[in-house]
Amino acid sequence: MKIKAGIIGGAGYTGGELIRLLLNHPQVDFSFIHSRSNAGKPLHAVHQDLIGETELTFSESLTPVQDGSLDVLFLCLGHGGSRQFLAEHTVADYTRIIDLANDFRLSALSAHANRQFVYGLPEINKSTIQSAHDVANPGCFATAIQLGLLPLASAGLLEEVYTTGITGSTGAGQSLSSTSHFSWRANNIQAYKTLTHQHLGEIAQSLMQVSPPGAPAKQELSFVPWRGDFTRGIFVSSTLHCERPHQELTTLYKSFYKEHPFTVVSDTPIFLKQVVNTNKCIIQLEKVGTKLVVHSITDNLLKGACGQAVQNMNLMFGLKETAGLRLKAGYF
Repeated sequence: MKIKAGIIGGAGYTGGELIRLLLNHPQVDFSFIHSRSNAGKPLHAVHQDLIGETELTFSESLTPVQDGSLDVLFLCLGHGGSRQFLAEHTVADYTRIIDLANDFRLSALSAHANRQFVYGLPEINKSTIQSAHDVANPGCFATAIQLGLLPLASAGLLEEVYTTGITGSTGAGQSLSSTSHFSWRANNIQAYKTLTHQHLGEIAQSLMQVSPPGAPAKQELSFVPWRGDFTRGIFVSSTLHCERPHQELTTLYKSFYKEHPFTVVSDTPIFLKQVVNTNKCIIQLEKVGTKLVVHSITDNLLKGACGQAVQNMNLMFGLKETAGLRLKAGYF
């Protein structure tokens, strides 16, 4: 029997990407998507590439959410919107929730009414996700940075880290702002939220989760994110002091991720086109003297959001982790 899935908030980049994945997932019956602003419109009126793919329309009714006819509900709302939605509307106890906002990612904020959200990073929480009723999907920058640093943290090798990362325009959502217009983005980059990015809390939480006893109570991570002149993808570089030889570190990384199908360690230089339109994270290590640089790349809308949400759904419902996620990179 197929998983009956629905989405709250399907007009934006994240909602649109999730629609595409669920429509093509072999084990999913996707028949409900809610949008107040687009109620009654066909999906392809908003996501125009879907013309000929589906005749589904956006719904204003929340009946399937309330009557238990959905197995899983994805919340694709703005940050703060998920908690507000659950406070204002009843979701059937039977229905599992995967939240793509940042409302429930931190352990101190992971509970809501009778629901307890599990942090959905499969590379460290796979068994917990498999038994979870509700999951908080990680942030896009958080995913790329954590996957680059977790093996070091687990071996007690994580010292003060300086991270820079650049993301495409889809990371800012579809709402227009002065920095999302083509005339601003074209031939332009800019640092933003320097040292204050909202994903720092969940990154620190995961690094501490895998750190051995005696590790510092707080990981020192200085992060400068950048807006880039491209549509999708994240490229992160983290620099730190490390005495261990390069080959030993490479072995550590490959061992840490050997059971995880979407996280790959490369022996050669990596570049963004390798991961765009895929659910992969690719990592490369470079070492000069005692300085180690960890590069990690992801697609912000897939492994950084919707692809990881579907990966979590697969785990929650006992499916093969890669189901519906064998995607082709837009390499050329």
